[in-house]
Amino acid sequence: MVRSKYGAKKTQVDGIRFDSKAEAQRYRELMLLKHAGEVTDIVLQPSYVLMPGFKHEATGERVQAIRYKADFLVTYADGHQEIEDVKGVKTEVYRIKKKLFMHLHPDLYIKEVSA
Repeated sequence: MVRSKYGAKKTQVDGIRFDSKAEAQRYRELMLLKHAGEVTDIVLQPSYVLMPGFKHEATGERVQAIRYKADFLVTYADGHQEIEDVKGVKTEVYRIKKKLFMHLHPDLYIKEVSA
């Protein structure tokens, strides 16, 4: 298995490759909740545009969009949704993207799950 710069080991479950053992374990837990009827849907790696891409007028340079990619989007039986992110290390980039996400999506909650 390949390790990331933060020591995470890529792990495969149900034919799905996860970035860490902790993320794979959380997926297993969510699947148990789904089978129990507490969770109705699990979306893997949902991506949200925080700032669209654009072309800079003065230089003509193309600037790529800034995106936040979570680990899971979970829909519960009562209809509410939560974004889940399995975190071992909260990088500065993550903290900034989380703030932008919260500003753009005040209706969604980011649940941070410890690795």
